[in-house]
Amino acid sequence: MSAVALQQDVEAGVERVRERMTRACQRAGRDPDSVTLVAVSKGQPVEAIRAAYAGGLRHFGENRIQEAVPKIEAARNAGVEATWHLVGHLQSNKAKVAASAFDVIHSADSAKLLARLDGAAPAPRDVLLQVNVAAEPQKQGAAPDAVETLVEAAREAANLRLRGLMTIAPMATDPEDVRPVFRDLRELAERFSLEELSMGMTDDFEVAIEEGATLVRVGRAIFGERTT
Repeated sequence: MSAVALQQDVEAGVERVRERMTRACQRAGRDPDSVTLVAVSKGQPVEAIRAAYAGGLRHFGENRIQEAVPKIEAARNAGVEATWHLVGHLQSNKAKVAASAFDVIHSADSAKLLARLDGAAPAPRDVLLQVNVAAEPQKQGAAPDAVETLVEAAREAANLRLRGLMTIAPMATDPEDVRPVFRDLRELAERFSLEELSMGMTDDFEVAIEEGATLVRVGRAIFGERTT
């Protein structure tokens, strides 16, 4: 695909997603500016990131440390000045690399990981606690009843700024089926006076917005299918 065609495709994807976000906000009586679009660039080349950046996006999410670190450097060298979000599972032995490479970490899910991030962060880092609301055995995340302990640990950390909670909803044919998951996360965040809610992806972000999402993580609807 030529650079021009890629730019056009990505910009069209961004526009469609923003339109869907606006309609969801209207249904919920929310200001569209209250929701941040995080473009998940996992498996996408730097050229696609540059196209999304040219299309107005300033927040990008990556899942894998090994893929993300050189890509972030290459994107910065290409003039992309963005906020980088780690949205995938983070092993504690990679905390030092993550704390240096990313501005926001969505997937803190244990006291051990929080301690590692706190000790490794070269500057204060924003974190969200990943919660496995639906108790899916194949997914990462803390149990809802463990959140209180993690909130306390994060708030005591010297170099971490606890911003909110994150969840990954179960796959569902009908997005309405996962509305209770998003609602439960919102209520949990309210209990601890946490403002940020990272929830909702390509297939369900509109329902997530209706339930209070402030960060939506969208890849396929912007970039199309992954290239790797």
